[in-house]
Amino acid sequence: MIDRYSLPKMKAIWDEQNKFQSWLDVEIAVCEAQEHFGKIPQGTCDKVRAGAKFCIERIEEIEKETAHDLIAFVKCVAESLGEEGRYVHYGVTSYDIEDTATAMRMRQATNIIIEDLEKLLAAVAKLAREHKMTPMIGRTHGVHAEPITFGFKMAIYYSQIQRDIDRMQNAREAISVGKISGAVGVFGNITPEAEEFVCERLGLKAAPVSTQIIQRDRHAQFVTTLAIIASSCENFATEMRNLQRTEILEVQEMFLPGQRGSSAMPHKRNPWRFETICSLARVVRSNAQPAMENIVSWHERDLTNSAAERIIIPDSCLAVDFMLQSLTTLFSRLEVNVDNMKRNLEMMGQLVFSEHVFLALIQKGMTRDEGYKVCQRNAAKCWDKNIPFRQALEQDDDVTSRLSKEELDECFDLEHHLRNVEKIFERLGI
Repeated sequence: MIDRYSLPKMKAIWDEQNKFQSWLDVEIAVCEAQEHFGKIPQGTCDKVRAGAKFCIERIEEIEKETAHDLIAFVKCVAESLGEEGRYVHYGVTSYDIEDTATAMRMRQATNIIIEDLEKLLAAVAKLAREHKMTPMIGRTHGVHAEPITFGFKMAIYYSQIQRDIDRMQNAREAISVGKISGAVGVFGNITPEAEEFVCERLGLKAAPVSTQIIQRDRHAQFVTTLAIIASSCENFATEMRNLQRTEILEVQEMFLPGQRGSSAMPHKRNPWRFETICSLARVVRSNAQPAMENIVSWHERDLTNSAAERIIIPDSCLAVDFMLQSLTTLFSRLEVNVDNMKRNLEMMGQLVFSEHVFLALIQKGMTRDEGYKVCQRNAAKCWDKNIPFRQALEQDDDVTSRLSKEELDECFDLEHHLRNVEKIFERLGI
């Protein structure tokens, strides 16, 4: 991921320094296990832990010769040690180290993303509470439907973010496993007890069974979970973009001092931050496809997963981290135009209360089909002749013969539509 969309904490997890440090942490834990179970001389692990070092430039130099990054790493570390260096990487294979270390880094990344989600949840909850009863028009198919509140819209997002947190926690559980089971997974030169020892030291669970690698359905769950979170972000951002359209203008993303909206049009205030989130979501979703394809392996392992994972796992983590933190800032500083919400709600001349009138006519003895036709023909006068819906109904004998003025007043009562918003908030605990 380019620096523009890489935040420092997440970037540090996926940089080369942390990658090789996680490899070293696993190698040291393996030494400790081998010594604990009497496979290498006592005192070896202390010497390795005290003296083991690596240099990224030296690893890259060795890799030019070996064409194998893990071998280059092991050779570099051994150069910093004495006789004990022979026991680094003793009895294990490359992906005992790499997969276990990758699990450690994915878990670190997951912790950041869960923290991001919790902060976004708090920002959305604050907006929901502040605008719990701020009325606005609900839209379906982009067309005015019935009244809702802006707080209700935020409550929908709140619930979705809660599910994203649950999904991310499940994904963290799925990927928090290591394997120290050897070249094909049958513990040819190390023991299951040593594997459990290493994984416990590193805060992981041992995979119940593995081949040369940890099976990639775990990684696919991780990346597809990130893709779902990215899609949630795009869902929220798309709605905010739509509500910022000039003819709607119910919300507006922050416009900072000195900011320019267009190189040509000084008047412009574009929702570019929300648009950036939508753009990055496409990248993360595209990464889900190779993650699922990586589940397939020839026999006990092949290398088709490796190159893709070097890109899709770090980039997905970096993008989602950026998106979540950006959304939190945007929602925390969102401008909500209550007056325009009221204006848009009233734009169709109370046409949005048609369902309540429809149901009232049914209660007065009309069939559903008859009541629907009466409401539809009067609604058409609003669309075609710009006549207020209430006025059209008051001029229709089929309506006035059944509904009194007081009953019509009740049909056009905004509070009727919003009376259960409080219960919805109670359900969510907002």
